Amino acid sequence: MSGPTDDPLAAPPDHGHCSGMLNFLSLLIGLFALLLAIPALIPIVSLANWIVFPVALLGFIVGLLSSRNAGRNLNLMLMIVSGLRLFLTGGLF
Repeated sequence: MSGPTDDPLAAPPDHGHCSGMLNFLSLLIGLFALLLAIPALIPIVSLANWIVFPVALLGFIVGLLSSRNAGRNLNLMLMIVSGLRLFLTGGLF
């Protein structure tokens, strides 16, 4: 007879502090991308969105590995804003 701890579906695995650190790293990457994205809203400097989008994508991927949502959501919003800006302006302005 197996006990309640032997069931692999009983509770999700606890990744400990590593998952929290991945969220923190994702937030740091997102804040760096945000610092680049703010001036990229100015029409002439909008070519910086070509840098913001891949940095936010990297932060999004790191955020996916975390069990928390804050870093992932920040980077997702940055990807949406910079990607939409690139799409609407044809990648130039």
